[in-house]
Amino acid sequence: MAYEQVADQFIPYYYNTFDTDRKGLASLYRPTSLLTFESSQTQGADAIVEKLTNLSFQNVKHEVHTKDAQPIGGGAGILVLVTGNLEADGSPFKFSQTFILLPEGGSYYVAHDIFKLIFG
Repeated sequence: MAYEQVADQFIPYYYNTFDTDRKGLASLYRPTSLLTFESSQTQGADAIVEKLTNLSFQNVKHEVHTKDAQPIGGGAGILVLVTGNLEADGSPFKFSQTFILLPEGGSYYVAHDIFKLIFG
């Protein structure tokens, strides 16, 4: 599958799952996965899901505006950049999120995930 197709399938799955059942994201991460969420780093699928499920907001809705993907040299993985808006408990924000997806057994997992709110 081409890297663009992987990104096109991953992005809606990730944000729909985040918005409806953050615990469902566990299958996308591995023990070596790294999440940097607003400059706070967390490692490992269990710790990442705990971090995401314990965020201060309960209701969230992401709206993706842009998505870009690039293959990592030699088929080693896929770099994905997403920007958009989100609404958390009724408050609007802009965000940027970068993923590195690595292949595993015919599919991909999130090896690296960096999330930032954009202010200003």
